[in-house]
Amino acid sequence: MRIRFALPLLLSCVFLVGSPSLASDMALVGARIYPSPAEPPIENGSILIHNGHILAVGPTATIKVPQDATVIDCKGLVVTAGFWNSHVHILTAGLLHAEKLSPEEVTSQLQEMFTRWGFTTVFDIASVLQNTALIRRLIESGEVNGPKILSVGEPFWVKGGTPVYVRSFLETNHISIPEIESTAQAIGRVRQQIHDGADGIKIFANSIEQNGILTMPLDLAKAIVDEAHRAGKPVFAHVSNNQGIEVAVQSGVDILAHTTPSDDLWSSPFAERLTAAHMALTPTLTLWDVEARKGNPSSDQIEKGMSRAAQQLKAFSQARGQVLFGTDVGYIEQFDTSEEFTWMSRAGMTFQKILASLTTSPAQRFGYSNRSGRIAQGMNADLVVLNGDPAQSTSAFSRVRYTIRDGKVIYSKK
Repeated sequence: MRIRFALPLLLSCVFLVGSPSLASDMALVGARIYPSPAEPPIENGSILIHNGHILAVGPTATIKVPQDATVIDCKGLVVTAGFWNSHVHILTAGLLHAEKLSPEEVTSQLQEMFTRWGFTTVFDIASVLQNTALIRRLIESGEVNGPKILSVGEPFWVKGGTPVYVRSFLETNHISIPEIESTAQAIGRVRQQIHDGADGIKIFANSIEQNGILTMPLDLAKAIVDEAHRAGKPVFAHVSNNQGIEVAVQSGVDILAHTTPSDDLWSSPFAERLTAAHMALTPTLTLWDVEARKGNPSSDQIEKGMSRAAQQLKAFSQARGQVLFGTDVGYIEQFDTSEEFTWMSRAGMTFQKILASLTTSPAQRFGYSNRSGRIAQGMNADLVVLNGDPAQSTSAFSRVRYTIRDGKVIYSKK
C-alpha cells in the first residue's frame, strides 16, 4: 500500500504524529467498498473525507479528489464501516488508574485491545465509571488515540452477589462496587450513574458464587430496568442460565450479554421468545473457550461446549434476533478477534450477518444509525481498511490495515 502526501510539509508532519486536526481532506482510493451489509460492494471505489465526515463515496472515476488531500491507495484492499465491539471492559492493568498513566501508555493499550482490530466504537459493560470517563475525555481531547467509548460504569448485583471470580480482582485494585439491598437503593444508583455519564446500565441477573448461582429477584431487576428506560438508556444483563434469562425477559432487559452453554440448548420457540421481547445478544463465544481451558479439558470437551454456545447463537440468529458483536475483552485477555468470527461463521452466520453485528445493528440498537454503521455521504468517517475480503473468508475481518475514526487514522499496521 502507498500513501501519497500532497499537503505542505508542515501539515504532512502534523498528520503523521496523529494530530486531532481535521482540517484536511483524505481520500481512500481504489478499494472494494461495502457501504453496508445490505448493499452490493462498490468495485474500484473511493471515499472522500472532509472534516471528519464522508463527503462522497462511489466508483473512483466519479470521485474528484482535491489536490491537497491525503490519499491512501487501497488497491486490492477492502473498506467497511468502522466496527463496534458491544461487550468490552475497561478493566485491564493498562487502563485502570488512568490518572497515573501517560497518554502513550493509554494509547498503546487501546490499540492492543481495540483499534488494532478495527473497533471505532466500543460499549464497556462493567468498569469504574470515573476512570472510564477520564479515558473517554483523553480520547475526545485528542491526547490519546482510541475508539469512541460508551459505558455502563459499575454493574448492579444483589446482596451477596459479587461474582466469586472478580472478588480478588476488585480487592487487589481497591475497587468498591456496592451490592444492592433494596429497590430504593437501586433506583438511586441508576440515577447517579446516569448523572455521572453512564450510557447504559448492566445488571447481573445471575451471579456465580462459590456454592451455586444467585439470581436477582424480578422486582429488583424490573425497578432497575424501568429507571434506566425512563432516562432513555439501554440495559444489559449478565446471564448464566435460563432462570437469569427469564428475569431478563420479564424485567424488559434490552441486551443479553452472553449465551448460556452450561444450560439447555435454545429451541426455536425459546429463541423466538427472546426476539419477540426485542432483545439483542452479544454471543461472546471466545469467552467460553478461554474459560474452558482453565480446567485443562480435552479437545473433545472444548469442542462439545463450544458447539453448544454456537447452537444457541444459531437458534437466535435463525429467529431473526439482533446479534451484536462482542468479545468480553478486558475480562479475557484474548484480544485477537479471529476465533470469534470463526465460531460465528460455524453458527451459520453469513458474511452479511456478521458485518451487520459489527456495524448497522449496534448503530441502530444504541441510537447512532444516523451517523454510524454505514458508508454514505454525511456519515461519520469511521472506517476499517482490511487486508482481505471477509465475503470470501471471515478471517479477513481480523486482518486490519487501517482504522480510521472521524477521518483520522488511529491505527496503521506497520
